[in-house]
Amino acid sequence: MTTLEIDPRILSRGYAHPEALVTTEWVAEHLDDPTIRIVESDEDVLLYELGHIPGAVKVDWHTDLQDPLVRDFIGPEQFAELCSHLGITPQTRVVFYGDKNNWWAAYAYWFFRYMGHGPLSIMDGGRKKWEAEGRPMTREVPSYPRTDYPVPTPNPELRAFRDDVLAFIGYRDRKKVAEPRGALVDVRSPGEYRGELLHMPDYPQEGALRGGHIPGAANIPWAQAVNEDGTFKSPEQLRQLYESQGVTPDKEVIVYCRIGERSSHTWFVLHELLGYPKVRNYDGSWTEWGNVVGVPIER
Repeated sequence: MTTLEIDPRILSRGYAHPEALVTTEWVAEHLDDPTIRIVESDEDVLLYELGHIPGAVKVDWHTDLQDPLVRDFIGPEQFAELCSHLGITPQTRVVFYGDKNNWWAAYAYWFFRYMGHGPLSIMDGGRKKWEAEGRPMTREVPSYPRTDYPVPTPNPELRAFRDDVLAFIGYRDRKKVAEPRGALVDVRSPGEYRGELLHMPDYPQEGALRGGHIPGAANIPWAQAVNEDGTFKSPEQLRQLYESQGVTPDKEVIVYCRIGERSSHTWFVLHELLGYPKVRNYDGSWTEWGNVVGVPIER
């Protein structure tokens, strides 16, 4: 990672990469720092317009990060255009925050990291903590000078595709031919994992024809990694959470959920906060796996 200023409040916690996280206090102290771009990315894409951190720009996961035709991300050229439009250079430290325990902020973080952007952080506690502390909000949309962001080369080591997962769990030609290579983590709710739901509770049950989980996956719901106020748990608590389920740093790990956003949050915890060296996000997740003909499913 690029050497970044470390928030001393985060440094004392003992995370593997403390530069990946900053506190609300740190953000408040750096609102006028021209080397930093604060980015809000929410599940509820209308929240930004209701009020946001002064100087923050918006990244809409529906329209900014997704290809309008192909079920995939935008490509490197579109990513470069997005960053140029937001006034971001390769040296700009991008600080993400959002609603719902930062889950879509973590997705945007993972995508920026996948696209090769180096200086990245997440604001611990997200929008909920900022608001709870009574910090300033505004409806003013900032405008920054356009930059000329170079077209990046994506980092394939951070992303898994369906065939990668099949090989990972030891399947070839619809048959199990080998033992799993590492740890597979299903970060969805227990009901989704058991095949009783196709989405989280209280959400429309849509997106897949079959319910269940990928064979061999451990179920560790993503939100277990955060405290009540939305901040991340301590390294000791996180290690206990994952290692107790056999998800240890010596193993290659693949994480998945329904569409890749909750698993991005778990990827952030494992790869950035705990320093696991080999963690990939299967962003196709259950909306792909639960609709593919012939792939193995357990319940």
